[in-house]
Amino acid sequence: MDAKDYHKVAQADALPQGKTLCVELAGREILLCHTSEGVFAVDNLCSHAAARLCEGRLKGHRILCPLHGAAFDVRDGSVLTRPASVALVTYSVRVDEEGIAILLQQSGGAACHKSP
Repeated sequence: MDAKDYHKVAQADALPQGKTLCVELAGREILLCHTSEGVFAVDNLCSHAAARLCEGRLKGHRILCPLHGAAFDVRDGSVLTRPASVALVTYSVRVDEEGIAILLQQSGGAACHKSP
């Protein structure tokens, strides 16, 4: 994908490691999650009961739903615990000196690209 396909959504320093940040892009709420492995992006709504994941907790690479406790892997959106059974939509992320940018096209797995 070309860099022009990515949309800047935040400054890199706006998201410390271990934290999340909810952003809106093209009418969608997307949750940025900064783990020790990089920055990942998933839909902000739990696939089980549509609770806002930004109100949950990030533990390592797991985001926990505040409503029923379902857990998802932010790296690829996969379901880790019930009651959820459907994976989250993920988005490709690019982090560089210009900030954090998201590829709006949905992907099968979240990815973090750090440019030198």
